[in-house]
Amino acid sequence: MSAAPADRRVALVSGGSRGLGRVLVERLLADGWSVSTFSRTSNDFVTEMSDKYQDAFHWESVDLSDSQGLRAFARDSGKRFGRLDLLINNAGVLHQELFLTTAPGQMEDLIRVNLLAPLHLTQACARLMVRGGGGSIVNVSSINAIRGYRGVSVYAAAKAGLEGLGRSMARELGPQGVRVNTLTPGFFDSDMTADVTSRNRERIQRRTPLGRLGTVDEIADAVLFLATPRSRFITGQTMVIDGGITC
Repeated sequence: MSAAPADRRVALVSGGSRGLGRVLVERLLADGWSVSTFSRTSNDFVTEMSDKYQDAFHWESVDLSDSQGLRAFARDSGKRFGRLDLLINNAGVLHQELFLTTAPGQMEDLIRVNLLAPLHLTQACARLMVRGGGGSIVNVSSINAIRGYRGVSVYAAAKAGLEGLGRSMARELGPQGVRVNTLTPGFFDSDMTADVTSRNRERIQRRTPLGRLGTVDEIADAVLFLATPRSRFITGQTMVIDGGITC
């Protein structure tokens, strides 16, 4: 293990093997960052990045429900690259079910992976950033946190908690040079929307002022804006990227 070159920024992206996380990892690596990421299982993308960016890419198998594993991964990443400049809390799990029929265990699992997991990971990463003189944290939320929809009450509660966490952390960590912001995407083409029926997709598009779903690259553009020095005077904010569906 060797530290990253002094001029190479280091990012940690949760859930970076597919979807939005994969695009973020690809774009950060292409822009000269070192990147640590985790997911439950490996895939062809992880193998490809490991071969292509041998000194700049690090992946491990970590489950969001394993709080000690998350903390250990953050510490190991800090040791591997010698610093941490950016954390993107991207990973999450969506389960759709009416509130009245959701089992208590399912509720606890959803809160554990969508709220407690980023809490544990962020604390470990923020400590690295403070010791290193600063950094940026971007939490990826959902419009379910600000607009009510049937069947996602517990998921919405977790995401709303993540947004509140970001505002409070921004107050607390700002004096140590750590910015904290939240990106709240609307409906965009992803694994989570892959099962949306054509009828529901048409309904969403009709209700969206821009008349379409977003793209993963458009969401990634917004995440990376909040992550980089281009937004160096922005902290404690929630940026909603939804084509206007919540306006």
